[in-house]
Amino acid sequence: MATNGSNRAVAGPQNDPNSFAASVKDAATAGFLVAVLGFFFIGIRTDIAPGGLDLKMRWGAWIVSILVVFAGRLLLNLFVLKTDSPVTRKIAGAMPSGSRFAGTGKWLMRALFAFALVLPFFFTTFFPGKDRQFIDLAILIMTYIMLGWGLNIVVGLAGLLDLGYVAFYAVGAYSFALLAQYLDMGFWFALPLAGILAACWGIVLGFPVLRLRGDYLAIVTLAFGEIIRVVLLNWYEFTNGPDGISGIPKPTFFGLELKRGEGGFADFFGIAYDPIQRFIFLYYIIFILALITNFVTMRLRRLPIGRAWEALREDEIACRSLGINTRNTKLTAFSIGAMFGGFAGSFFATRQGFISPESFTFLESAIILAIVVLGGLGSQVGVVIASIVMIGGIEMLRNLGFLQQVFGSGFDPVQYRMLIFGLAMVLIMVWKPRGLISTREPSVVLKEKKRIGADMVAQGEGH
Repeated sequence: MATNGSNRAVAGPQNDPNSFAASVKDAATAGFLVAVLGFFFIGIRTDIAPGGLDLKMRWGAWIVSILVVFAGRLLLNLFVLKTDSPVTRKIAGAMPSGSRFAGTGKWLMRALFAFALVLPFFFTTFFPGKDRQFIDLAILIMTYIMLGWGLNIVVGLAGLLDLGYVAFYAVGAYSFALLAQYLDMGFWFALPLAGILAACWGIVLGFPVLRLRGDYLAIVTLAFGEIIRVVLLNWYEFTNGPDGISGIPKPTFFGLELKRGEGGFADFFGIAYDPIQRFIFLYYIIFILALITNFVTMRLRRLPIGRAWEALREDEIACRSLGINTRNTKLTAFSIGAMFGGFAGSFFATRQGFISPESFTFLESAIILAIVVLGGLGSQVGVVIASIVMIGGIEMLRNLGFLQQVFGSGFDPVQYRMLIFGLAMVLIMVWKPRGLISTREPSVVLKEKKRIGADMVAQGEGH
């Protein structure tokens, strides 16, 4: 017995998964995988030459990528993954508890709403030289907030993992563009029709996936998004194919166009024309659409259909045993979420004035899903914060001129936006696996209203 115990004592540290040697071995494995997979993507660069392809070896970039992955994985193992006292646990313990600041999210939402209400005039007053750029960025962020709230119905409330949400975004955009092109219909008349058409496509998607869960559901929704994009790309006679649709009309203010000259908005009200007026008008349109999305979502969440969504998310079998029609529950989640995606797509089309299939790739679905997951599944405030950080942070890279002084005049931080985006997601998921907002407010209470931790809520995988 003593011999066996001594053998275990000797062999224990060598086979300890949290030892330094195990961390180095795991980091070396990650570096080796990057060396193999990144050789053709990073180590070799191809350029078109008169005689064919010109191959150039980029040994420096290849070696740097290996070292970066090795060092990052090693630090992650030493301080987070393969240690008895992770840094993330210490940080979480040092942060204020949710019960102490239970009303922080509500006050934060109010502060963000008040700032969003006066945001265009704030930029025109304090940043007159860059007001157009900042308002346009605010419009983009607000569009992703609306998309995140729409997807939050499907993923956060109903627990249905949807990787093809961009399909409804595309249906809304093309519906408005085609209605304006063939029927000469304005924005305000085409907007509800585009939302209805997107909702119908949400039902079309919902029927084939009624019996699917988890990864299988995600694969089918991903395929649906790609099918929509390929159809838009190849149906040239109807959608104009890869050439896209241009000349999409702009929204009007009760029939008044925001243009220079007689009959325009400025001429009717007797004010001086300024091009920034159109951007302010577009901002308030998407702002109102986002508020409608949030209001409808919060109201539905308190209704029986909303409670059925949450019951479906927690346990579908138990949901059926309670007599809830899971078929109708899933279809309503897909259709309502798709409707808001269609509204956002219509606004995207009128804002851009031009759309093409390249605007609705899988990357858009991934970004919208990342916003919902990083913000916190089921959290409306979390979607707002994640949209501001991810969309606004990536766009602000264009203005970081000091990086060129550090890395050289030829350094363009925009080219590394997806790398920064991926690193940010890894760090946030390691630090806050349940999202930035890690507490939830229950929809229904019996006697006392108490906020619960996100670890008590299902992940939203359709189980």
